Amino acid sequence: MPKGEKYSYLKNKHLVKRCLSYFGPYKFKVFVSFVSMAVVAAATAATAYLIQPAMDDIFINKDREALMLVPIAFVMVMLIKGLFRFLQSYLMNSVGLLVLEQLRNDLFSKIICLPMDFFEESQVGMLMSRILNDVIEIRASLPSFIMMIREICTIICLIGLVFYRDAYLAFFAVLVLPLAIFPFFYFGKKLRKLGRKNQSKISDINAMLQESFSGVKVIKAFANEKHETDKFAIENNRLVSIAIKSVLNSELSSRIMEIVGAFGIGLVLWYGGSQVIDGHSTPGTFFSFIAALVMLYEPIKKINTSNHTIQRALAGAERVFEILDSPGINAEQGGEVELDPNFKKLEIKNVTFSYSSSEKPVLNNINLVVETGQKVAIVGPSGSGKTTLVNLIPRFYDAAQGDIVLNGKSVHEYSLNSLRLNIGMVSQETFLFNASVRDNISYVTLGSDLENVQECAKTAFAHEFVEKLPEGYETLVGERGVRLSGGQKQRLTIARALFKNPSLLILDEATSALDTEAERIVQMALENLMKDRTSIVIAHRLSTVLSADMIVVMEKGEIVSKGTHKELLKKCPLYTKLYNMQFQDNS
Repeated sequence: MPKGEKYSYLKNKHLVKRCLSYFGPYKFKVFVSFVSMAVVAAATAATAYLIQPAMDDIFINKDREALMLVPIAFVMVMLIKGLFRFLQSYLMNSVGLLVLEQLRNDLFSKIICLPMDFFEESQVGMLMSRILNDVIEIRASLPSFIMMIREICTIICLIGLVFYRDAYLAFFAVLVLPLAIFPFFYFGKKLRKLGRKNQSKISDINAMLQESFSGVKVIKAFANEKHETDKFAIENNRLVSIAIKSVLNSELSSRIMEIVGAFGIGLVLWYGGSQVIDGHSTPGTFFSFIAALVMLYEPIKKINTSNHTIQRALAGAERVFEILDSPGINAEQGGEVELDPNFKKLEIKNVTFSYSSSEKPVLNNINLVVETGQKVAIVGPSGSGKTTLVNLIPRFYDAAQGDIVLNGKSVHEYSLNSLRLNIGMVSQETFLFNASVRDNISYVTLGSDLENVQECAKTAFAHEFVEKLPEGYETLVGERGVRLSGGQKQRLTIARALFKNPSLLILDEATSALDTEAERIVQMALENLMKDRTSIVIAHRLSTVLSADMIVVMEKGEIVSKGTHKELLKKCPLYTKLYNMQFQDNS
């Protein structure tokens, strides 16, 4: 076996094994489905068998006893076939839906626990497509596999019947079967490849739609609806082109099999008809043979259809298990130590960090110590690495070199839950879920007492406007809080941080996107939030951090100076420049 084919075989074997593993918990239902499948196959052959006594005994010999028994036998066979076919279809489809549920749960639970850099490299629409579309294809894999086995059993039963009726004639009939199998493999490979392309293109379109709808305000602001429509039309056309090629190959496969079958049946009609005319066979035997032969080619076509479905399922499985099983895609791992809620000390030691997409380090040899109760401000030009630095503390990213020590232990030693639950973050980019105000504030402990939620809202100066909402604290805020103003959203995120009650607080330019009035209210809320807490504040407006215990000045990923406001004005030219620029802007 060539190396490429061997790899493909092993890959297919792994994919089939992984798909079937999800059907393991439903072994009994699958077993009953297999038994039902065997009964359906036998009943199909029995239907063809009954044609001989119907023709010979009823229509030619005019046997009245046969007139009573054969119809009853036919009805009984069809009842049995219908009952067990229903049982098989119902069981396999219900199992398929349960597998679909489990696969989606596993895929979502894996993706949601992946590190931040995975999400930066992946499009949201693509991930949605993996969970919604690719998984659906896998759901159909076992029902189609069962159907394929059922039709194979049916073929075996019908071949047995045609050989029983006339072995010589049967030999000529099945002589063309190998030709009918050829399209099964030839077109199967093509459909697998097209299925892979189809899933990939659906993923691309999902990503495009998600991006377009999320950025609809920008699209409208630049009057660029026509460009986006044209871009979508191009991608949609590519998807349809792939689908048309799939239809073409599917139909060619089916039609070729039909033509091959027609040659076999034509040969039988010629030879079998001459046998009846010469008196070597009865019409009943011949028509029973023909019926079995016609029924024989139908399962072959169904096997072909099932193979198409299985190929699409394997294409979807490649994309799903690429995430579930890939050794290079691993969930975040924390330590086993539980972080003491009482903050003592934070030490950043010789930390260097680079994003996977960047050539140069974003942070270079950073050293910083934050003592309990301190308010530490980080300032510097845009792109100096301020946000990246604070994102390393809750381990949204991990440093390439150096270490971050919290309360005497490396942050890697703490469990991720305890580490992140004891660090509060309020950023410039506010995010609210499409849930009630109450659920957004109490997100850390959903369903909490309303009184506690209201207390946090009051401290964040949010209670007054929340009370005026149509349903108060039960009002849905819309996707990303679209029904609220910027200042209102920010106050709710502050209330959410208050409800979390962390000992270490990180504020990342929390007021930079607000107007003057909203900033004043939010700044008051932030002061309440920082009260009696150790705080690290990234500030664009220096006026908000002049009273900080220590101001850290960063430039190009390095700390260039530290000190109080007065000290920095004397010793740090960059800080003086930033201060003078803002002072002049405000004058």
